[in-house]
Amino acid sequence: MPFGDREDELWGALKPSFKPRLVSDPNIRYARHLVNGTGPFAARSAASSIHASLRGSAKATLARVVRRTPEVLVKVTGRKKGAKHLAAHLDYIGRHGDIPLETRDGEFVATKDDVQQIADEWSDALYWRRGTTVSAVAMVFSMPAGTDPETVKQAVRETAERMIGDNHDYLMALHTDTPRPHVHLTVQAEGLNRTRFDPRREDLFRFREAFAEALRSRGVEAEATPRYTRGQGRAGTSMALTQLRARIRSGASRQPTETDLRQAREAMQIALGKAEQPAFVSKTRERWQDTKQRYEVAAQQLDRSADHEDRKLARDVRQFIQERASIETLPDRMLREAEARVKVAQERTDQDRRPPDRGVPRGTPPPTRRR
Repeated sequence: MPFGDREDELWGALKPSFKPRLVSDPNIRYARHLVNGTGPFAARSAASSIHASLRGSAKATLARVVRRTPEVLVKVTGRKKGAKHLAAHLDYIGRHGDIPLETRDGEFVATKDDVQQIADEWSDALYWRRGTTVSAVAMVFSMPAGTDPETVKQAVRETAERMIGDNHDYLMALHTDTPRPHVHLTVQAEGLNRTRFDPRREDLFRFREAFAEALRSRGVEAEATPRYTRGQGRAGTSMALTQLRARIRSGASRQPTETDLRQAREAMQIALGKAEQPAFVSKTRERWQDTKQRYEVAAQQLDRSADHEDRKLARDVRQFIQERASIETLPDRMLREAEARVKVAQERTDQDRRPPDRGVPRGTPPPTRRR
């Protein structure tokens, strides 16, 4: 069922629109192509047909979102500088020889000498550059627990062939030692045509879309949408911060991270009325309200359809909106915890200021309180 003029508004709520950010000379040409629609962003008939097909799948994307289809995870875990740094990373994802590394051509690399040779080859082309230069970019592709690991690896290979091609060499390693099956993909930074592999935010989203599409073609339900599309306001954390927090939870470290301390201090200042929440918190709420309005318009369009599945999808959309009446960001959660601490401290202060009970004999020690 087509949405008519409202389809563009629905698609704008389901998929993000990226704005070019001009930062420095290495990216100025990329940004200029993006703004002017030239180079790799030039309009082509094939690209327009693909874009039209994506617009036609707005209803299918909406159905996957409101029915809580698992979201794919694609992130850059690091950039390896030099042969020594790269060899250590390859040794880590290969679990010191226990997990074979799969090349772009489907061959397996298991010995430490072969790994070191690849690290040297990927770094030799950078000897003429001044300073330390990135030799490879490390990425990870992950799916929730219960997904077939072999299917995940095949989907990652298809994604790499589609998004990277033959210009950059890469290595893959499938890990099943955690509940979430994931694949480490290490891509050579220097391409055959001297172009650098340096994925940005919009590039990572394209990787997510290609990964989800490859999984769906293999019978695995997956989707790639922004957080605000699903009513989630908490951003992800870096790999280093995640590892530090895991060490604290396991008892290996008792020192809280600087990020957690800073967030707790800022939340306490807001709870005491000495500061205000960041501007992005209010913008996140406004964007979620706009997204809900677009979902409601889509539900009204689906209600008028003669297809029973469309009317069922309209009920699912309204239930999804009802369950997510508000959106909670990380500052919101920290503020809620800080307000609870302030309330407990205020209750203790009020209790200490109460006059003594006349029925209690003088000299009776006060009851002990646990801190």
